[in-house]
Amino acid sequence: MTITVRDLDVALDGRPVLHGVSLEVPAGSWTAVIGPNGAGKSTLLRAVLGLRGAAGEISIAGADPRALKPRERARLVAYAPQNPNLPAGMAVLDYTLLGRSPYIPHLGRESARDRAVAAEVLERLDLAGLAGRTLDRLSGGERQRVVLARALAQQTSVLLLDEPTTALDIGHQQQVMELIDRLRLADGLTVVTTIHDLTLAGQYADDLVLLSGGRVAAAGPPAGVLTRDAVAAHFDARVRVTPGAGGRPILSLERP
Repeated sequence: MTITVRDLDVALDGRPVLHGVSLEVPAGSWTAVIGPNGAGKSTLLRAVLGLRGAAGEISIAGADPRALKPRERARLVAYAPQNPNLPAGMAVLDYTLLGRSPYIPHLGRESARDRAVAAEVLERLDLAGLAGRTLDRLSGGERQRVVLARALAQQTSVLLLDEPTTALDIGHQQQVMELIDRLRLADGLTVVTTIHDLTLAGQYADDLVLLSGGRVAAAGPPAGVLTRDAVAAHFDARVRVTPGAGGRPILSLERP
């Protein structure tokens, strides 16, 4: 499913946050939104999802999510926030089943089909052995996978993931990014993530969108966006950019 955003403006409490943002995410591709703190990355995801008031055009597979009812929207696109609510004492399976809410009738209970979908997702994410464990007894990497499991249980073709590697060590960061990439390729998912780690973004995403000051400062393949001059201008950082596998950029800090 293709995502199209044109001339998007968002204001929070009367303060402009996003200005004329446009982007296009082809079906089955992965776009990473990068930028300094306060650039509007999370706000952009919430606006695309229809959870934040915005002026401009938003289209997901030809539908404007702002015009959809919540249950309809949840069948179209899945969203994993940066800081999800993980109720202490809730089991992994029960949390994953929350992703089936758009398909469960009001005042109804999950069906055998819903439980089968949740169990399959947990198996794919190597979480089946943790189905009965409570969320507060998981490691950071396990929690991130469980949040992804809930999103995948919605069985949408679009995933919006806000900082899916936040607070993870380098090993778990790589595991989560590899997992997202495998699922995208296997299921033909369209993925949009925000991410702070520029090298991770450059290694995995098909395209990058650099937000700075609420505007798109650069967009396109990673090698064209993650340049030494762009990082200096928008992140106030001195870096060396070297090509890695497939020409994908790897950044390292330069000391003065």
